[in-house]
Amino acid sequence: MIDLIAARNFVYANGAMWEKALFAHLFEDGPIDRLYACLLCYKNKDGGWGHGLEHDVKCLSSTPIALEFLLTVLRDTGIAPGPILDKTPQWVEQNTNPEGTLRNPPDLTKYPCADWQKYGHEFPLSIVGNLNKHGFATEAILRSAHEWAKSNLTLDAIAENEWLFMAYRAFDYYMNTEDADNIDGLRKATVENIDACALRHEKNGQHNKLFPLFQFVTGPDSNLIQRLSDSLVDRVLDYLETAQRDDGGWDDEHGLKHWQPYFSTVILLALRRFGRA
Repeated sequence: MIDLIAARNFVYANGAMWEKALFAHLFEDGPIDRLYACLLCYKNKDGGWGHGLEHDVKCLSSTPIALEFLLTVLRDTGIAPGPILDKTPQWVEQNTNPEGTLRNPPDLTKYPCADWQKYGHEFPLSIVGNLNKHGFATEAILRSAHEWAKSNLTLDAIAENEWLFMAYRAFDYYMNTEDADNIDGLRKATVENIDACALRHEKNGQHNKLFPLFQFVTGPDSNLIQRLSDSLVDRVLDYLETAQRDDGGWDDEHGLKHWQPYFSTVILLALRRFGRA
């Protein structure tokens, strides 16, 4: 049985202010304006996002990874962007390289930065797809992403992905745009890759790598459920329902405690959406 109080206490003991405000909004009728206010502390005047919103990059300047994570939070939780994306599309336009990648600030590594982020994050498609989902993608952004995707997120590239959590790039872009050749085939390949990655993790006993499934399957009415292997969703829910630790949290896939308040919230939300909590 899920212990909601223990989950709340884990988030409140270990989470950032915005993570506490998010938990409060999702599970305790906390005001969304407070969540917006907390998130806006991470926004810069140029419309971009930084200041450690993405936990592995503490740079104050606006970074692509911080914006991508902000949009991931909106995707995972279903929260509307409200006022927080004002000027953000303009930042994307101004920081897109001619070939379609995104620029990282020169002071990226002058602040604490995880080794796996020290070269920055330049991939545009998750950002563009999620901006488009919320009606914030400009024509220039969409045009640039379309050209970049044709060479960099092909059917072969989608099929080669071996990590469930990394399926978000294809999912966020192709599920939220019509501007791609063979869009039906690309969407089919994306779902097949999500299914294959989840089954591989399950077969290998890597159960803590399975929770990102619910960043794609957002509820029992999701049309993805019928396109995945039989009972996969139920099996992952069964695992998550029994995986809450004594401290109230859940493991993240990389064993990084600073990520666990957010991902514990996402897991708890998935369990509630499916009537398990």
